[in-house]
Amino acid sequence: MNRRVKVLLAKLGLDVHNRGVITVAMELRDKGMEVIYLGNSLPDEILATAVQEQVDVIGVSSLGGAHLSLGSLLLHKAEQTDLKDEFVFLIGGVFSPEDAEELLSLGFDDVFPPGATQDTIVSGLQKALAEKKGGGIEIEE
Repeated sequence: MNRRVKVLLAKLGLDVHNRGVITVAMELRDKGMEVIYLGNSLPDEILATAVQEQVDVIGVSSLGGAHLSLGSLLLHKAEQTDLKDEFVFLIGGVFSPEDAEELLSLGFDDVFPPGATQDTIVSGLQKALAEKKGGGIEIEE
């Protein structure tokens, strides 16, 4: 039985620049996904909400420079609580290509640097979801 993709989006830490993540939330919703926008959050709150809401994808955004420190902490806490394989972990925001590579090596399933298009984000999400979770989740085309 197919069901809609459920995505949790959050801003890492106290980063107040939210225009990009809100735009992504609307784009994912327009593609038929259920989107929960948590706002500014720390890793523990993000993971607790993801479990409570039974999401498929955790997407975090960072424009304030905390992507490596808080992104690493998010993935570390997910591993500690046996949640790393439960969710697809995505990150987007303003960071250098070198940091994008480091975020992938930390364990994010995909990374979206500045200029990522709607098509890039949706196809990256679809690919990561298929690789991690397999079929049974419907994404509109």
